[in-house]
Amino acid sequence: MIIFIDTSAFLAILDKDDNNHPAAKTLWKEVLYSENVIVTSNYVLVESFALIQQRLGMEAVRVFQQDILPLINIEWISSETHKSGVSALLTASKRKLSLVDCVSFETMRHLGIKTAFAFDPDFEEQGYKCIP
Repeated sequence: MIIFIDTSAFLAILDKDDNNHPAAKTLWKEVLYSENVIVTSNYVLVESFALIQQRLGMEAVRVFQQDILPLINIEWISSETHKSGVSALLTASKRKLSLVDCVSFETMRHLGIKTAFAFDPDFEEQGYKCIP
């Protein structure tokens, strides 16, 4: 199975104070030791780097870069996918829905991914199965 991983999961994996940390840590290990392929986008990475640096500091950024990212397949966003994400964002007209989320949904549709490792309820609202 192919699983799309979101910023909310990356933060929960790294932040021991995050309410979702225990579940994220357990699931991360399960996903790594299975036949699953883990995918994210470069947009999620930009968002993740910024939030990890701001909330957890540079040592956490190093751990993210050196220990987690080598295990992830990165989908580089095309201008077409970006435009589709912007269009979806404007159509949804929801203040709390981000461009990164909309581009993530477009990427998942394009790649045929139906499962997200995410703690963001927007993924389920868009019809994706969320783990945990």
